[in-house]
Amino acid sequence: MQEKMSQIRLSTKISATNESVSVVTGNVANSAEDIRNKLLHLNQVIHVVQNESTLGVCLGEDVTDSTSGTSMTALAQVPAMQVGQFGDPEFMQSYGLNMAYMTGAMANGIASEELVIAAGKAGLLGSFGAAGLVPSRIEEAIKTIQQALPNGPYAFNLIHSPSEDAIERGAVDMFLKYGVTTVEASAFLGLTPNIVRYRAAGLGRNSQNQLVIKNRVIAKISRTEVASKFMAPAPDAILRRLVEDGSITEEQAQLAGHVPMADDITVEADSGGHTDNRPLVLLLPAILTLAEQFQRKYGYPQAIRVGAAGGIGTPASALAAFMMGAAYVVTGSVNQSCLEAAASKHSKNLLAQAEMTDVTMAPAADMFEMGVELQVLKRGTMFPMRAKKLYELYKNYESIEEIPQQERLKLEQQVFRSSLDEIWRQTEEHFNARDPHQIERAKDHPKRKMALIFRWYLGLSSRWSNSGEQGREADYQIWAGPAMGAFNDWVKGSYLEEVSNRKTVEVAWHIMSGAAYLYRLRLLQIQGVWLPPACEVYTPQPFSA
Repeated sequence: MQEKMSQIRLSTKISATNESVSVVTGNVANSAEDIRNKLLHLNQVIHVVQNESTLGVCLGEDVTDSTSGTSMTALAQVPAMQVGQFGDPEFMQSYGLNMAYMTGAMANGIASEELVIAAGKAGLLGSFGAAGLVPSRIEEAIKTIQQALPNGPYAFNLIHSPSEDAIERGAVDMFLKYGVTTVEASAFLGLTPNIVRYRAAGLGRNSQNQLVIKNRVIAKISRTEVASKFMAPAPDAILRRLVEDGSITEEQAQLAGHVPMADDITVEADSGGHTDNRPLVLLLPAILTLAEQFQRKYGYPQAIRVGAAGGIGTPASALAAFMMGAAYVVTGSVNQSCLEAAASKHSKNLLAQAEMTDVTMAPAADMFEMGVELQVLKRGTMFPMRAKKLYELYKNYESIEEIPQQERLKLEQQVFRSSLDEIWRQTEEHFNARDPHQIERAKDHPKRKMALIFRWYLGLSSRWSNSGEQGREADYQIWAGPAMGAFNDWVKGSYLEEVSNRKTVEVAWHIMSGAAYLYRLRLLQIQGVWLPPACEVYTPQPFSA
């Protein structure tokens, strides 16, 4: 019996005057495995009890008023914990959710209709990856998702496109046309007329003359200066121009002065894709403080909520975010390896093998000329190295013609697999159908022309990854952050280690259930009870188990 008692450590925090309870004989768990099984009953109160010969854990239902039980001293207890208790209840109520959990957008439709619909039907908020898609493809996705989720919840990504304003503007046109009432705004460096128009066009008053916000914005940011723009009301100068061109009414412009640009701010730390690689433990508290300052300044009827993204891939990381005050959590990289994601089987297998160090930064196609980078997988692909080489050439030369012949031949043979003249022909064809202004800008600007040619590779490499383009595996651009490796470490040995078992909703449920499991361990530690180290492990079990 002494061996069993040594499994649980007690600190001096434990009071010597605890009450006696009667426990059903034989229902006290002593070993790490039995204790873990008790803790998995999240809907049950947990008691830590002791008598002269036994120290262990039991459920609330094991405590009885009957004198037939064993009399024991109750040392500590923790309440039942449900996944819906995490986060801000107003966030869940606003979007009609069961959990304060969101699946973030992954561009080029990787965050697919199937993924968003699966999340929505389970009471999670999914954001469709509209970035990089032509209007007709976005329109198709809107119709599919709205048919499956007529009452939501769902969101669509609106990515800032500084090099292609027409694409950003066209996405807003589509969202307004079809009544998409929630957008996830990402990669914005500042406010544009497009995002302001979307926000203001949804403002009005109800029959009680109360301000109504129809178009909600969830802004994904990683810098305080950008967060400040979304926490403030829309700029007067942009609103005036929108009124003048008939995009919004005078009343909507006036109402826009009383609400922030975003209902929710997602603090994006070290994530896949566009990221500043910021540590969440520093960035999230700073943005929470900033939100409180803006609330005091403007006195908004509904305070801005702040969520966390980037590095969220395990129960421990989700719990850490909630304990720091996050209103909700957002996952990204881990969803890309799930069945519903529109990534190729080859890409998903590479993601499932990734470790936390298997990611690196590489030039971004949409902001190539600005030197903006995004985080991608480096294991199993040469894309990061080749993309960095393209940016190096772009910085060092003023035109394609200036590139030394030997370097140019390497590009044509190893990267583009075609002549650069042919690549330019394809580039012209692409932009003439998508955004002719891009070709006009490049006519008398050879460096701009070079950038568009290089962006051909950067843009198609992600599509090759999604479609599983055979023969191009070495060029796959796969967005991922270190959360992918952390997730793989966590699920190793469980049914989720196998890619074919990874479903978005099940991954979400286990991350949140695991967070609840770990939260109760922390509550016991605060009370002076330290359970065996093996109890720290929450292992996902199949839904049918």
